[in-house]
Amino acid sequence: MIRRGFWLLAGAAGGIMGYRRVSSLTRQLSVTLGARSQPQKTAVRRHWAREAIRFTRDVREGMDLYSARHPRASRPTLGPGPRAVESTASTASTYRDAHDEREDH
Repeated sequence: MIRRGFWLLAGAAGGIMGYRRVSSLTRQLSVTLGARSQPQKTAVRRHWAREAIRFTRDVREGMDLYSARHPRASRPTLGPGPRAVESTASTASTYRDAHDEREDH
């Protein structure tokens, strides 16, 4: 337990330090890119927008392929299955039977 706590704290500290370094680097990079002229900046934005659109199309295509190869189950997978419902019903009837026997005496 103590070992897990240590690694949790070490990971949190490493994440904070990494976040600060990346944030600093991003600020420096944005200042450098801000020195460019406007037409280049617009072209860079268009490029990243096109790449983002291509990426989302690839992801959607992959999801469609996955759905085609793995059909959905006919019943929902969340919640109790048929066996759980049966065992609950048998438990309830056992409880009723025991309760009825007590009232008889």
